[in-house]
Amino acid sequence: MSGPMALEPGAAEGDTLSFRLAEDRTLALRLPDHGPDHDAVDRLAAELADRVGPAVHPYEVAALLESEGLTAEVIQQRYGHPHLFSLASTLFERVPRTFPEPAKPSDPWRPDHVRCALRGALFALPGLAYLLSARLWQADRHTHVLILAGLVSWAWGQALGHRAYLRMTTGRREAGRTLLKGAPLGALVATAAGAALAGAGTATLVAAAQSVYLAAAGVLLVLGRERLLLAALTPLIGGAAVLPWWEPGTLLRAGLPLLALLGTVAAAAWALRTTLVAVPVADDTRPRLQRSLPYGLFGLAAGLLVLLQGHRDPYGVIVLTVSMGPAEWLLYRYRGLSVAALRATATPAAFRWRSAGVLALCLLVYLLPLLPAALLTGAEPASLLPLAATLWTALLLQAFGVAWTPAGVCLTAAAAAGTLTLFPLPPGTAVLPLSCGAAALCLTVCALRLLGRPASHA
Repeated sequence: MSGPMALEPGAAEGDTLSFRLAEDRTLALRLPDHGPDHDAVDRLAAELADRVGPAVHPYEVAALLESEGLTAEVIQQRYGHPHLFSLASTLFERVPRTFPEPAKPSDPWRPDHVRCALRGALFALPGLAYLLSARLWQADRHTHVLILAGLVSWAWGQALGHRAYLRMTTGRREAGRTLLKGAPLGALVATAAGAALAGAGTATLVAAAQSVYLAAAGVLLVLGRERLLLAALTPLIGGAAVLPWWEPGTLLRAGLPLLALLGTVAAAAWALRTTLVAVPVADDTRPRLQRSLPYGLFGLAAGLLVLLQGHRDPYGVIVLTVSMGPAEWLLYRYRGLSVAALRATATPAAFRWRSAGVLALCLLVYLLPLLPAALLTGAEPASLLPLAATLWTALLLQAFGVAWTPAGVCLTAAAAAGTLTLFPLPPGTAVLPLSCGAAALCLTVCALRLLGRPASHA
């Protein structure tokens, strides 16, 4: 060893040997018969305060010191403690306890705002085809044909969509195969229903075109190809946009809807082709068809309720159709807010109350904008709002796998309202609001009871 070595008993660094290392660092050695070096321990506590503070036991601090590479010799010579656990206990006592909140996790149910808004518009845009072509096939005389074919397509599409989503958990190829088989069959069944009512003629062709479009559009919506569907509908949008200023003539009135139909079918075929090239899965267990039955029955019931509403307030149906986009957005928000409530509460009772508040908030946010929209279009809010509440709560329960209850309640409401409307019986025109109000109340109580359990959101 070269260089001076100073030993000064009685100084602040008494009994300490200081060595100047190559890295220009100083290593302090404690003699074994002296106590802890409080200054060194203080410095160590300051360095490790952010990691020692959250510890709940000295053993955690001991593990931290070991991970820092402190050996028994260093602990004895540098800090004057006899062993690791003595130093860990001192640090644990010296550093105040701090328990920082964990980082806020991301919302797993964050909705796609653009996608939800686009879906609401896509539900209403096909109506432009009737605006363009109605005069060509005497729509007022054949409306019942399109209604029947539309109801069949709606019910079939709901059941097929559910089955495709079930298969999507296995793989996109399996979902694509389900849609490839089910969509053409649904279009055929709906066309046959319309033809049985209309016979041969133009109305049957229009019912077939409507059925084919609904089947192809359903494929694109299930596969998440909303922008592709919007592109296919641009001929309709362009043709309807010029109607107030220009008469397009018979050729364009018939050609633009046909072009939109062909574009939608071609887009659906392309989307299905991209799914079928995926690698097949090893386990191709298919769910039972009965699992999708209640979703089809709900689609039928919802179609009947909307039909009864449209018979009284046609523009109210347009408002309701466009609102399905915000309704889907609110379904995502409900799930996200419920997960946040689950993290913020400590007892089942507290979660139940907070879950009820989340449900009330989502229903209020959905229904409040419909009130001025109904007044602007001349629809009756007393009839439109209960129907909207019924459909939204039914979709909410379906999102959590509760299918038979919404189907049964909505079918009962549709049967009661349809029967009392067909046969003029009391309470007359109030039957639809009363039926939908009772259905919305039943479904809300069911949602509070089932979704107020923490296990439903785990």
